[in-house]
Amino acid sequence: MNNNLLKRHAKDFQKNRKRLRAFITRNEDKMSEEDVPLVAEAEKAAWQKINCLDCANCCKTMSPTYTKADIDRISTHLGMTPAEFKKKWLYYDRENRDWMNKSTPCQFLDLKTNMCTIYAVRPDDCAGFPHFMKRPFKDYFYIHKQNIEYCPATMEMIKKLEELKKEQKKT
Repeated sequence: MNNNLLKRHAKDFQKNRKRLRAFITRNEDKMSEEDVPLVAEAEKAAWQKINCLDCANCCKTMSPTYTKADIDRISTHLGMTPAEFKKKWLYYDRENRDWMNKSTPCQFLDLKTNMCTIYAVRPDDCAGFPHFMKRPFKDYFYIHKQNIEYCPATMEMIKKLEELKKEQKKT
């Protein structure tokens, strides 16, 4: 576990948040399928700098949403009924109509190793996080605007994407 990563990220976020959020806002409606190679390059650059097991901040500070399929799959894995699983660990967010963890950090995060104890059956939301290559990409830009605060990989991806878009304009 690397607490320095989270400290550096917090400083980096404070320093860059306005610029990066403004970049996202300016480009939200402009991203197209033509930008997918740029996103892929930015994603690759982010993963070269960030290892999720050094962080796990998403599991420590955020809650995934649980679909019915997630609840069924995880409860079966744990030898519980879906009702027992929901009662023990989840609450229903009426506003967003989502099942969410009752508390953070996630009950399935091993805090010593930053590993998920139900990784093989984890919620789809966790499996897809941080949602870099979901398409159309522009439909997920608002999520990246939120996630740059919590996820060092998202911040690195957006910083690299900003750099690539600037280079693209020059050519």
